[in-house]
Amino acid sequence: MYLIDTNIFLEVMLSRKRKEECKCLLKMLRDGKVKGIVTDFTIHSIIVLLDRLGKLDELKTFLLSLTAYKGLYVYATSIADEIRAVEIAKKTKLDMDDAIQYSVALSVNVDGIISFDRDFDGLDIPRKEPKDIINQPQ
Repeated sequence: MYLIDTNIFLEVMLSRKRKEECKCLLKMLRDGKVKGIVTDFTIHSIIVLLDRLGKLDELKTFLLSLTAYKGLYVYATSIADEIRAVEIAKKTKLDMDDAIQYSVALSVNVDGIISFDRDFDGLDIPRKEPKDIINQPQ
């Protein structure tokens, strides 16, 4: 199981350069070929960003799409996760956004964090990119 970072969804929604790779991974999660978790923190971050960009139709589509994913589970962060994140941020170079993600990844004991964010490099849980998952045998 993998933790799916915010930037994987945003890559698709904002039509960035690696959106096709991300779409392929998200399809695998949707079909249940890969298992992953997304934090409620990620979902709320996307809500705030798309609202600021005036993309409420896209936001509604995103939220509705989450219900169709067979292999993606929403993880509600606890206060304990967030306290742990503060300690992680103090000990590492991670900002609080990333520290919350990493705290959850540790709590759930994921196999990797799927992200383009290199700040996750060199931690106990490996960072992977969508291409790493897409190209591995199922």
